[in-house]
Amino acid sequence: MAMGAVLSSRTFASPLSSVHSYSRSTAMEQRLQLSGRFHQPVVDSSRDYLTRRFYSASIKKRRIECFVSSDPINNGWIKPRRWDNFNTLETACVQPEYRIPVRTRADCKAEQYEITGSPLSPSDVPGEAVLIGDTNEISPWWQQFPKRWTVVLLCFFSFLLCNMDRVNMSIAILPMSSEFGWSPATVGLIQSSFFWGYLLTQILGGIWADRFGGKIVLGFGVVWWSIATILTPIAAKIGLPFLLVMRAFMGIGEGVAMPAMNNILSKWVPVSERSRSLALVYSGMYLGSVTGLAFSPLLISRFGWPSVFYAFGSLGSIWFALWQRKAHSSPSEDPELSKAEKRYILGGSTLKEPVTSIPWKLILSKAPVWALIISHFCHNWGTFILLTWMPTYYNQVLKFNLTESGLLCVLPWLTMAVFANIGGWIADTLVQRGVSITNVRKIMQSIGFLGPALFLTLLSKVRTPAMAVLCMACSQGVLLGLSNTAGVLAGVFGTAATGYILQKGSWDSVFKVAVVLYIVGTVVWNVFSTGDKVLE
Repeated sequence: MAMGAVLSSRTFASPLSSVHSYSRSTAMEQRLQLSGRFHQPVVDSSRDYLTRRFYSASIKKRRIECFVSSDPINNGWIKPRRWDNFNTLETACVQPEYRIPVRTRADCKAEQYEITGSPLSPSDVPGEAVLIGDTNEISPWWQQFPKRWTVVLLCFFSFLLCNMDRVNMSIAILPMSSEFGWSPATVGLIQSSFFWGYLLTQILGGIWADRFGGKIVLGFGVVWWSIATILTPIAAKIGLPFLLVMRAFMGIGEGVAMPAMNNILSKWVPVSERSRSLALVYSGMYLGSVTGLAFSPLLISRFGWPSVFYAFGSLGSIWFALWQRKAHSSPSEDPELSKAEKRYILGGSTLKEPVTSIPWKLILSKAPVWALIISHFCHNWGTFILLTWMPTYYNQVLKFNLTESGLLCVLPWLTMAVFANIGGWIADTLVQRGVSITNVRKIMQSIGFLGPALFLTLLSKVRTPAMAVLCMACSQGVLLGLSNTAGVLAGVFGTAATGYILQKGSWDSVFKVAVVLYIVGTVVWNVFSTGDKVLE
């Protein structure tokens, strides 16, 4: 604002009609309580405005609320702007000469707040000045919420729905098998059919996300698996082949979720916040399992087993509507993203050249790569058996009813969330204390494999339901990690093989196979894994 801008002071407690009333020079001095010195001011008092000239002035320990407006015809305020909560306002008017722009007015209020210095700058609008400083626009909290975390939360809810729709079959399969007369081998085939489709889109999901954008691919995945979930009861009543195809279709939709989510978060979340955002999204998987296993028995007992598929599947439409409205594949595509947040996101992200070719021969020639593949296969064999067959074990062996089986299935996922956070904290602490990354990974993976092997061995020996539930919870609770393509193969073969083993043998045989694979995974990992880079 140029020197000599027209300043007007008003009492904010006065009625709105007093907005054009201006006080005299002495009243302004008392309200603003200017500390410092200013020489004899030049006062030009006309019918409805007051001008003053300041050589130097500073305002401290005051909160300034300022309305600035251009008024070329001097007949009232025209769309005034508001600035408040300035941190400082020092030497606001320092020009030695007296100027009057096109009658720019400033309406100021001083209150007891600690502030110091904010400069004034000319506006692009003729006759208007802009106060430069920290501003706090008054807006609802949901408008101030960072847009990148809105995207993270939507990804979190997509993973929550993902596991809700996945585990509902683990509960519904009990009344369904009774109604349709399915054998354990058939039940295992139905459970594994999900992974047929899930395997197909693990790699394709990443390729599609790079080409079409994470928003489109993840949205497609949620809609696809939600429709497949809703159609599951209809397919089951038509016939077993239709049910197998529908479960495979559902796997196709869920298979793109992980690569699409990683694609979109790599663009939206700066590196400094990447770990927290991924941890939040992955926790949606745990919460989805807890929610699905807890509510499925309640819905089935009141409305029948088809209701769980209709209820969970319909939630995808609500999520998709929010996703279409709020999400974009990258910050550059979002017209509502503030410039400050866009600078923060892009400033904290690392841009990498896209990979044009994958050195498969080099990758597959490295022993640590095979250690990772074999370990994930062994790990997920036990994980998916417990995920898909645990309610059946509780119901048929431990003789819990449907509701009790579902609620008890929640315990392993809760312990998983606890142990995952404890394990991450311990691993970071060991690295900070000088333990090599290789040794830390071997220690944590050994605990994650030998722990469930121990508890599954004890599970075949216990005779009381309470101890069996405890062993099951502990065996699942110390497991780490996420599935890759090799892990999905374990889901395909493991769940189907379990049904065949149960038809020919017993639960002891099922647990023994899982224990052996956990031990094999432990040995392979400790012999061949490394914490060093094997690919540059």
